Amino acid sequence: MPLALPAPIANYFAADARDGTAVAKCFTADAVVIDEKKTYTGRDAIAAWKSEASGKYDYIAEPIAIDDQGDKVIVTAHLTGNFPGSPVDLRYAFTLSGNAIARLEIVP
Repeated sequence: MPLALPAPIANYFAADARDGTAVAKCFTADAVVIDEKKTYTGRDAIAAWKSEASGKYDYIAEPIAIDDQGDKVIVTAHLTGNFPGSPVDLRYAFTLSGNAIARLEIVP
């Protein structure tokens, strides 16, 4: 049964299957993404980050758990693909602002 994700987060995972530009549109103009200990600020940097990651590896991210902690929403996703260590479960810590994502930190 699919998880009931807040709209901005559902939009993120749907866009993640497409491209970096689609992913960047899910964020506020000054949003921050932290992934693999690197920080990306703003939609242009976020689009470049996602495009680079998608260019290196083919993968599918399937949300499997959600934990609403008030100021942030933690989504655990199961990733499978052609990347080292596949499959892996990652935690996505989303901070929302209205109908967009203001911050995302991805950790194992």
